[in-house]
Amino acid sequence: MGLALDTTCLPRRAAAATMAAVVADDCTDGELITRAAAGDGGAFEVLYRRYSRPVFGLALRRLGDRGRAEDAVQETFASIWRAARSYKPERGPGAPWLYAVARNAITDRGRARSETPAEIPDEASPDAGPPDQAEAGWTAWRVHRALEDLSPNERTVVELAYWSGLSQSEIAEFLNIPLGTVKTRTRAALHRLAGVLEGELE
Repeated sequence: MGLALDTTCLPRRAAAATMAAVVADDCTDGELITRAAAGDGGAFEVLYRRYSRPVFGLALRRLGDRGRAEDAVQETFASIWRAARSYKPERGPGAPWLYAVARNAITDRGRARSETPAEIPDEASPDAGPPDQAEAGWTAWRVHRALEDLSPNERTVVELAYWSGLSQSEIAEFLNIPLGTVKTRTRAALHRLAGVLEGELE
């Protein structure tokens, strides 16, 4: 499959930079996103080469149509270019952020085809009360702090699996790494998290 980046959706400076700038392929995703936010089209091009196929694969599985999947890829990377400044490296690796952008583009493309109005249920709200909300907030904060103790590679697979809902096979495809590597990183991450959080979430 040969996906071509449609530079008409990007600012002129980005389209020109994709041909002129050279960025090392060993830059992390976060570094590339940060450079793209500063207008580095070369960094953006590396991101596209790194993730266009995985995003296309996810879109094709979820949309079931090649043309709509290709449109979702274009929308994803146009959104990445526009929203790169919203990425905060201190909040985690770049891959989960990229996936969130892709998921939104895929969802929007699916919604454009058929959207059924949701019925309003005639029931009491199941939302938690203030005490439960406070406890849930504390738990979420502790888990977030524990994730900071993981290596970037371990944190990425955990975030993609548990917060983005990807299967291990989808994570392997998205990150372009072997499935066995995903499993190893996941086991190591969960073992480390269990040690950090032991006794605190009971």
